Amino acid sequence: MKIECSIEKIKSAVSQVERITGKNLTLPILSSVLLIASDGLLKLRATNLSLGIEIEIPAKIEKEGTVAISGSILNAVFSNVSQNENIQLEEQNGNLLIKTKKSQIKFKSQPYEDFPTIPIVDGNSFEIESNKLVDGIKSVYYSSSVSDIKSEISSVFIYTHDDNLVFVSTDSFRLAEKKVKIKGLDEILGILIPYKNIGEIIKIFGELKSVVKVCFNKNQISFSSNNIYLTSRIIDGVFPDYRQIIPKDSSTEVVVLKQDLLNALKLSNIFSDKFNQVNLKISPKEKIFELSSANNDIGENKTYLDAVIKGEIIELGFNYKYFLDCFQSIGTDSVSIKLSGASRPIVISAVSDSSFTYLIMPMNR
Repeated sequence: MKIECSIEKIKSAVSQVERITGKNLTLPILSSVLLIASDGLLKLRATNLSLGIEIEIPAKIEKEGTVAISGSILNAVFSNVSQNENIQLEEQNGNLLIKTKKSQIKFKSQPYEDFPTIPIVDGNSFEIESNKLVDGIKSVYYSSSVSDIKSEISSVFIYTHDDNLVFVSTDSFRLAEKKVKIKGLDEILGILIPYKNIGEIIKIFGELKSVVKVCFNKNQISFSSNNIYLTSRIIDGVFPDYRQIIPKDSSTEVVVLKQDLLNALKLSNIFSDKFNQVNLKISPKEKIFELSSANNDIGENKTYLDAVIKGEIIELGFNYKYFLDCFQSIGTDSVSIKLSGASRPIVISAVSDSSFTYLIMPMNR
């Protein structure tokens, strides 16, 4: 291999692929980034067997070739190369030589023949704007279970309904659903993307402003846009039939300014107990919307909020953290809170925006 390419482009590509390298001590090759020079392109590949990525950058190729280099070392080096110029990469006697105007670096390479292939996913496909894909995932992924004991809920579930691509996640204590309007989609019964892979999908495609092609089959899903190709395994499982637990009506409804509610929740949390419990009291006749919390070691707090209230009196407790998480998914100034009993889920949504729905199970008092 002997090539010349832009430092900035290879720096960006190395930083993205290095995050996906594996840390499996029984398969040390997974810690490497594979560099392939051919057809006027330098391809950078990495995989941890659950995620795989390939990024292409243009290069002037004098000699084609392939080399595997430790991802962490490669990224550390390029993070400290500041010149904005072209860089030369050359394989010499099993080593990779990197040259700039002011530096010369030699890496020991690894046997690239052991590097796993990145699967080419074929099957069903659709296209979606990168901002809509990332918005759909970011709106719900924090509600996934972080434990792998029940892999089907340690995931983001994606399916179609009407003209919407629907993103859902739950850890059985709360649930988030986001609908993204896309016309002309073929039916998708369900895709389960592992929670631990979601962060990299958000980071990589959140930086793009382009259309992403999504291909999937029963085992794998791929996301490709411009010069980036990312694959993820799919969980083999059945997501819970969550729609049956969403209350179809409510006995009490509150509309409150999001910032006022956010401030009150943060204040209540200071005095919450070890279970993060905050208590909610709603009395429509007296026009009371109250948040309270108490901690034997610190003290107690009651906060009254201005709100539009209708329905029946209700009191219940909930996990403050669960409530706070959903604010990142609500873009409007006002929040709707619907309740249908002290033992039924709290339903939270944005006022005048039905695309996002969030449920929290109340805590036993």
